[in-house]
Amino acid sequence: MMSNDKELEQFTQQLQAEIMEKIGKVYTETVIDHWQNPRNFRRIKKPDGYGKAQGTCGDTMEMFIKINEDRILDCSFQTDGCGTSIVCGSMATVIAINKTFTEALAEVSASKILSLLGGLPEADKHCASLAAETLRRAMADLLYHKKFPWKKIYRKEQ
Repeated sequence: MMSNDKELEQFTQQLQAEIMEKIGKVYTETVIDHWQNPRNFRRIKKPDGYGKAQGTCGDTMEMFIKINEDRILDCSFQTDGCGTSIVCGSMATVIAINKTFTEALAEVSASKILSLLGGLPEADKHCASLAAETLRRAMADLLYHKKFPWKKIYRKEQ
């Protein structure tokens, strides 16, 4: 039995190395890093802004933001989507955190996300648009509730 366990372990390691080699030919190190270690993949309780969007592929993304004065203190996301949706959501939150509202609105775009990731294959580029749109919706929600703060208490808790 001991021999079979070692063989299985060696096979698993070899297979994983081959998969990572193939992935490395398609995706940049930055993409792989955000895929394996997504930043801010969580919910923020009682966010100041919340957005939800569905991509053209059917993936859904949610973003949550906390703001103090005019600066985004925290930004997080969740998605039921593929690895590149996770990667793009992760990068969008990294861009937004510590920016002013105006800076984040100007800087978080699909093209900026793609640029910082070092690009994505054509079939995956829509994930960057999904992440940027979801953050814009969270920021729009923040503005709406700033103008009508009493309506926030009627919003279904995220």
